[in-house]
Amino acid sequence: MVPLIVNTPEPMVKVRVVTTKDHSTKALKVLHTAGVLHVEESEELKPVDKETIEQERRTISDLVASINDLLAHIPKGERISLREDVEVIYTRPFDEVAAEVRPLCTKLNNMHQRAATLNEELAETAELQRYLSPIGQRLDIRLRDLSFSGSYLFSQVFIVPDEEYEALCRTIKHQLLESIAIALRSEVIFYVVGRTEDRKTIESAVKSGGGKVLDIPGEDLTVRRFLEVAAGKIHSVEEETEKLNTQIDNITKESSEKLVLFREAMSAEADRLAVLEKASEARYVTLIEGWMPESSLEATISQLKDSISHVFIDTRGPEEGEEPPTKLRNVTALKPFEVIVNLFGTPKYNEWDPTPIVAYSFAAFFGLMLCDVVYAIGIILATRFVIRRFVDDPYSEGYRLFQRVLYISGAVALVLGLLTGNYLGDVYYLLFGLESAALLEPVRDMLTNPISFIILSIILGLIHVNIAHVMALIRGVRRGDRGAVVNKIALFALQLFGIPVILLWLFNISLPVSPGTYTIFMYIVGASVIAIIVSSFMQQGALGAIFWILDLTGLLGDVMSYARLAGVGLATFYLASSFNMLAQEFSGLIPGAVGVIVGVIIAVGVLIFGHFINLALSGIGCFVHSLRLCFVEFLSKFYEGGGEDYSPLQLKTRPVFVKERA
Repeated sequence: MVPLIVNTPEPMVKVRVVTTKDHSTKALKVLHTAGVLHVEESEELKPVDKETIEQERRTISDLVASINDLLAHIPKGERISLREDVEVIYTRPFDEVAAEVRPLCTKLNNMHQRAATLNEELAETAELQRYLSPIGQRLDIRLRDLSFSGSYLFSQVFIVPDEEYEALCRTIKHQLLESIAIALRSEVIFYVVGRTEDRKTIESAVKSGGGKVLDIPGEDLTVRRFLEVAAGKIHSVEEETEKLNTQIDNITKESSEKLVLFREAMSAEADRLAVLEKASEARYVTLIEGWMPESSLEATISQLKDSISHVFIDTRGPEEGEEPPTKLRNVTALKPFEVIVNLFGTPKYNEWDPTPIVAYSFAAFFGLMLCDVVYAIGIILATRFVIRRFVDDPYSEGYRLFQRVLYISGAVALVLGLLTGNYLGDVYYLLFGLESAALLEPVRDMLTNPISFIILSIILGLIHVNIAHVMALIRGVRRGDRGAVVNKIALFALQLFGIPVILLWLFNISLPVSPGTYTIFMYIVGASVIAIIVSSFMQQGALGAIFWILDLTGLLGDVMSYARLAGVGLATFYLASSFNMLAQEFSGLIPGAVGVIVGVIIAVGVLIFGHFINLALSGIGCFVHSLRLCFVEFLSKFYEGGGEDYSPLQLKTRPVFVKERA
């Protein structure tokens, strides 16, 4: 949703600050100075809190171990110079540090595992090449014949120490059907063929003499062909290993400083958690719990960790069923109108904040009804110098916002007054005989003519009310409220096709369409009414038989209620004009020179008294009626309120106003 229409409260995070009792005062001072924690009543520190500390310690230990494993690959004796202080890393939120460390550790670990796999594969292939190469020179035999196991015969290749070969031959010579021995430095490659029933005896004798079985691949290749393939494989594996090792070296060198910083910071964190764990066992801890804006979390955690040596901070988002306090986040120009919304009810945490649309609406309605330059200036001056005298604490944030509401609304009335040329009504006619002082005559004609002003008011009402119904429709869709969705769609259809029918019946104003189109309109209107009745039963049950009528009459009543804009606006203008006429009559009531002076004095008195009364009545009336249109005709359609105000623990930076006794 566009923030200029409705807004959403700032995301909140549940924060639990656990520290030793020795540091509790300092922790509170830090939080007091930060002024962002909405404190809630905390329960006793439960075992689950200790488990959380232990879990975080284990996580930190695992990360430190991973980092140490990676740093072990750095050449021995190489010095790593740190360009950043460990405190910079240490004061960052642990989750942020962990999120940066884990991917790096995972990436490097995977690369090292791949390198180890390649080295193992290279060693195995090189070993086969070393032992099979002499066999390939003697025999052009297939690999599967070198390692064969049948029902009666088997064949196998053994690697036997040179000094044990003669003794081994004497031991198993009666079990061998065929054998080939190839000397290779200090070893003998011993290819044998024997009976399957003697296999275990032969293998046992080989292993007893320090020999081993050569693991022959089960590929259908000759030895010579396999050696050719192995040579190519060794070359490709060596290239891949070299390339991978280069990448590992580069990444390790680039990341070594960061890894060392992370290791030191997390080691310090592990030490601090160890102290807190012992303190929780001894119950020497303080728990401070509350809600904090997500935007303030990182800075506050850094400040706490920087100021307190042993502190544990647990954060999480709101859980289902929890209702965090509401902190509104409107732009500076719209923020004052939060006062108006809060008069109806503070938005719930998961509810829309209608401050933007209420700001436009309230200021526009107030300006249209007052619409006088002098009265607008009077409202602004009264707000600055008079109203504050009737307030217990004129320095409070609430009163300051209320002042700005009146300033903004008065400014709108001032602009409209300049456009229409209203100065104490039409006092310029009394003083100078001018017919008009308007900057824009069309605007003056619209706002001084009763019919045009009423039409404008009803159009504004139609737009304003339907914005509220659109918001209610969106809310119904989000909540899965089918009754509300059907009701709102039917109301829109009723207006869209019903208004042309009403204009035709009452004012004989028709659209440029064929006559048959109006018959279709009537069918749609009838279907819309039926849909409204059905939706009332869906929402209200049996009471829907009555409440559907209120949906229809309520729509008409809500829109017609905006005619008060014209009523109050015209009353303000004509009452001012009436006082001007009275002053004019009194000025010439008594003949003679003395009579002129007396008449002028009376006329001035009438002007001052009359316009003062009109200013007071108009100011109150414009405020109350603007408030009513925003509350009753608009907010009640989709807005619930009932949330808790965000009230953080903070230092008071404003003076305290002490009201004198009477």
